[in-house]
Amino acid sequence: MADADSISDRPEPGGPLPAQRWQTPEDSAEAPAQCPAFRFAGGLGTILISLTLFLLVVGTFFPAVYNDFVGFDDPDYVTANAHVQRGLTWETVPWAFRSTAACNWHPLTWLSHMLDVQLFGLQPWGHHLTSILLHAMNTVLVFLVFKRMTGSVWRSCFVAAVFGLHPLHVESVAWISERKDVLSTFFWMLTLWAYAQYARGRTARNPVGAAEVGPTKLGPTGAIPKCSGTGSYVLALVFFALGLMSKPMLVTLPFVLLLLDYWPLREFKSLELKSSDPKELAINSSTHNSKLSNFLCLTAEKIPFFLLAAVVSGITYVVQKQSGSVTSGLPFVDRVENAVVSYCRYLGKLFCPVDLAVYYPYPDRWPATIVCSACLVLLVVSVFAIALRRNHPYLLVGWFWFIGTLAPVIGLVQVGLQAMADRYTYVPSLGIFMMLAWGIHDLSSRWRGKLLKPALAAALVVPLCIVLSRHQIGYWKDSETLFRRAIAVTKDNYLAYDNLGTALTAKGKLDEAVGEYQEALRIKPDFAEAHNNLGSCLAKKGELAEAIDQFVQALKLNPGFAEAHFNLAAALGDAGRIQDAIAQYQEAIRLKPDFTDARYNLGNVLSGMPGRLDDAVAQYLALLQIDPSYAEARYNLALVCYRRGNRDAARIQLQVVVKQQPCFVEGRRLLGAILDKEGRLDEAIRQYSEILRLKPDDATNRFSLAVDLSKQGRLDEGITEFQEALRLKPDFAEARKDLDWVLGQKKASLHPSMPARP
Repeated sequence: MADADSISDRPEPGGPLPAQRWQTPEDSAEAPAQCPAFRFAGGLGTILISLTLFLLVVGTFFPAVYNDFVGFDDPDYVTANAHVQRGLTWETVPWAFRSTAACNWHPLTWLSHMLDVQLFGLQPWGHHLTSILLHAMNTVLVFLVFKRMTGSVWRSCFVAAVFGLHPLHVESVAWISERKDVLSTFFWMLTLWAYAQYARGRTARNPVGAAEVGPTKLGPTGAIPKCSGTGSYVLALVFFALGLMSKPMLVTLPFVLLLLDYWPLREFKSLELKSSDPKELAINSSTHNSKLSNFLCLTAEKIPFFLLAAVVSGITYVVQKQSGSVTSGLPFVDRVENAVVSYCRYLGKLFCPVDLAVYYPYPDRWPATIVCSACLVLLVVSVFAIALRRNHPYLLVGWFWFIGTLAPVIGLVQVGLQAMADRYTYVPSLGIFMMLAWGIHDLSSRWRGKLLKPALAAALVVPLCIVLSRHQIGYWKDSETLFRRAIAVTKDNYLAYDNLGTALTAKGKLDEAVGEYQEALRIKPDFAEAHNNLGSCLAKKGELAEAIDQFVQALKLNPGFAEAHFNLAAALGDAGRIQDAIAQYQEAIRLKPDFTDARYNLGNVLSGMPGRLDDAVAQYLALLQIDPSYAEARYNLALVCYRRGNRDAARIQLQVVVKQQPCFVEGRRLLGAILDKEGRLDEAIRQYSEILRLKPDDATNRFSLAVDLSKQGRLDEGITEFQEALRLKPDFAEARKDLDWVLGQKKASLHPSMPARP
């Protein structure tokens, strides 16, 4: 039985034929209007299915909100990104459009992370919730878009459900850094929705029959009549641009639009000429020419999409090349072999999603038998998809959707060190799910109980996906869990060992971390990052000589490694080699001008050297230009100004500090001292009182407050604070001395004949 909404536009007997491009051959069978499926396929049914899909996806992925940030890319995107941590401001929004951080140009992704910080701060649950909601909305959009294009409710629902619940997509949702996946796909699906609306308007203006009767029906030049739906076309172009600004992987979308023109939109048909009869051949030749013209027109109308894709591709390549993420470490032949094998590995994980890992390392070399087998699989499936295209066009469209959308990340241009990545299947998997849904329908259409068997298949697949996805989400709990899992399911995963060492270092498990770093270096001795991380761990253990040696090794392998220069500088400073440390900090800043921590440390070193205060001020000011919210740098700048006798400048900086970070106790303490010296006792008392609210057991602050209260003649309050300071710190000699003096003052005021103690 056909899906109900596939027959909703059937013509009245004797009436004109409707445009058939919006119906697939298998959807053209009649179904009685009283059929339950017909009634459910209406507007209310669509809403209920959409709501069910949304809640099912949210419920499945909701445990991710209890996960933490991970140490892999999340620091670059959120936890250590000073710009993102400032939220949405007049300074950070332009930065998002200029930035090439994280080796990509994706301003909308940056804005998305900034908005999360604005709403949730650095609470990971909020960032996870945003990704979950976007994924759930993508799932609903998959259903609505496929239903709109194909007229099939239940097959579209099946595609959406498997897409939304498949464990291979956990990485795109549970990894906060992969916000770009779910955000860009949101705009991908909106682009398809708008394009389908545009194509529907074009179909209404140019029905299939008009395109098949020859050039005389197409106008004097054989051109297709001008289509309606300009607004939908522009909207599709806008959504496409927004998607590209979320993740450049969307560059393949114009090719997908052409595939969808073939099926299910049916904007052009086969260009083959089958007949041998001269008259039929003449008619077919005319039809052939019109269809070729139609195909060229459809291609031409995608030119703005292709231009946008070309521009973003160029920007992305330049950005990744300059950042060093585009490497030439592998010979081209090896990359081709890995690409062929990876296509098959992706297929395998779509059908058997086990042993998933955050990182899959390159093997030394794929055996020839595996490469040849992979080539054969791809060739056979491609040949079958092409051969069966007339009766089963979804096979060709789904297969080349999968092949084409994976092409930018398949590794022919090597970006990063991974052989493959689960996240790359987020959009490409839709092609395979499409093939499955329509293939199962066609296979079961000749069986008895043809609706029951696909329903049973869905009843098995969907719960299995839910169970596997929830299990996979647990591996993203934190960095240690994530990388222990990667080590368990992959071989010689040096990057996983390195990241596990970093996770253990953060937890203070330094000895264990050293072992993990050493294992990473055993597998890959030229891994500069592991040398740098091992050096940092050894420095924390106090083994400075060994740490310095590791940093030097890292810089021999990668002289442009700014973080290694920074860490070497810190170790040299701790070892008393100040001039060498300064040189390393300066090199780190030269390599990475927005390296705020390097500028902060350099400013601190210079501020402690005679005659270098001006240089220290320059570093602090440059840092604050990059990150005005860096409170520690502003506080140290105020200290330098105070030491130079410029109390006004120091006070101004400190007022900004306590406004930005009201809980910054040291900033309030110094501000109170400056206000005290300026005779602004009320303002100083307010600062000391606020410190007491934050730190009630701060004896030094109680003493300062007591002194100012006494200066104002508020002796009883002053005596109370002196006594409390002495209770907290009984050996506080200065507080005891001043308390005695204040008590004498009070006694003198009560008995004027008694002289007060000087």
